[in-house]
Amino acid sequence: MRIGSRGLLSLVPVVALVAVACSSTPAASTTPTTAASNGPTGAAGLPYTATLKDGSTFTLNKRVADKLKAGTAINYVFDYGSTSIPLFSPQYLAGYKLTLPQAQAILPMNGTALAPASAVQDPNEQISQIQALINADQVDCLSIQSTGADTFTKITNDIMAKGIPVFTVGVQSNGNEFTNFTQISNKEGHQAAQIVIDWMKTSGHSLTTFAVSGGDPTQNWAQGRMQGFIDGITAGVPGAKFLNSASAALTTTYDPAGTYDAYKAFITGNPGIQFIENVDIGAEHADRAIKDAGLTGKAFTIGWNVSLGQLDAVKEGTQVAALDQKWGEQAGFGALACAQLLKNGKILPNSQVLLPVTQANEAQARADFLKISGG
Repeated sequence: MRIGSRGLLSLVPVVALVAVACSSTPAASTTPTTAASNGPTGAAGLPYTATLKDGSTFTLNKRVADKLKAGTAINYVFDYGSTSIPLFSPQYLAGYKLTLPQAQAILPMNGTALAPASAVQDPNEQISQIQALINADQVDCLSIQSTGADTFTKITNDIMAKGIPVFTVGVQSNGNEFTNFTQISNKEGHQAAQIVIDWMKTSGHSLTTFAVSGGDPTQNWAQGRMQGFIDGITAGVPGAKFLNSASAALTTTYDPAGTYDAYKAFITGNPGIQFIENVDIGAEHADRAIKDAGLTGKAFTIGWNVSLGQLDAVKEGTQVAALDQKWGEQAGFGALACAQLLKNGKILPNSQVLLPVTQANEAQARADFLKISGG
């Protein structure tokens, strides 16, 4: 998740030099702008060129331009972090599958989704997968689920320099990609803090003892969510104190059993804890540890993403909110973005917003989750 504009500064056909599109990447909390399309559409004027944010020039690869002129299906590739992470992996794959037919209705397209099989995200393996397909001329447009601000910068910029369009999703990025589609992590943390503050006011709870946690707190997105939460709570809750910091957060791992054990041990060592923030997929295990410690109604949580365990805890009142960053939407973005760029010269902007799931909309969120997860 990165801050700032990542759209094209200009997009022009080589011969006519008429601007085709211009867009920016607004923060998730703003109303997205719509890319203009006041030039030729489809294959007219191909290959397109563009001036990117670092001042370099993108020129659509001749092989891709020739495919578009001939009406031949392009090869769209979506590379994401893992096929084996609970909650994350199946929702990402479902999102990819959902929008591929929609993109194919816009532009002839062959779709490929691939990811490492490891139980944790492996960016080195992702890069190897992508590079192998690039070397074989098997990629005409690419979407990457990034795992860090600079993790994919070099390969993104190298591929864009070859004239292959790249989009990134999921995490802020510092590359030259056309769009980085995600939330802004520090703003997410502040949003989470405000949700908790508002809940305290309406529920009558007066909490002062907080902690932050995550499966891998060293990640830039985790740091942003934790620090934004700390800053928001500290500014808005008189007397608030944190038992740890973003730089010394509780590490829970992504393993369910290990995460539960980490929370159980933390609560045992800090029986006065009143609120725990989890920044990824582990809040449901904090909820369970709170219940098993006999602290129901005394200690509470907030967490990211959606699972049945989190929804149960929201319904029961232990978890204030589950913050849905819409994994399926992230995974589905690239196919539509590639189709709109290569067919219509449009750059889809970053329009992602965080969806807080509370007791007020838990039932609808549960129905949506069951639908996308196959029940």
